[in-house]
Amino acid sequence: MKSFVNAAKNGETGFVIRNSVFLPFHCELLSIWIGKEMSLLSAPDLITDISNPDILGIRETESFTNLIFRKWGDLSKELSHDKGHIILHAAEKGADVFGSGNLHYIRVAFCNRHKEVCFEIIDNPYEL
Repeated sequence: MKSFVNAAKNGETGFVIRNSVFLPFHCELLSIWIGKEMSLLSAPDLITDISNPDILGIRETESFTNLIFRKWGDLSKELSHDKGHIILHAAEKGADVFGSGNLHYIRVAFCNRHKEVCFEIIDNPYEL
């Protein structure tokens, strides 16, 4: 299994095809926030029911994780150029999700290339 901590440290990137995000790691997802840059005027959508196939599809292979956001259109058009990001609240695959030290926020941001996404582990998603 591929670690998101290692992916972030090594500067690995993923990519987006319309509403589908390909991540070069595995994780235990607790929730996902998606939307415009957080401010008092715009709050992101919070997805906690990640098992609902009408909202989110998850496909995991040996080398990557694919998240399909079914209620959204073209993510790169909606969120690139510093318009927004995706925040994953997760633990490493197989880690104890009840241990607070195992939980992390992973910011998935659109890099300078239109379809490429990069990753950053952040302390507090409200301080972006």
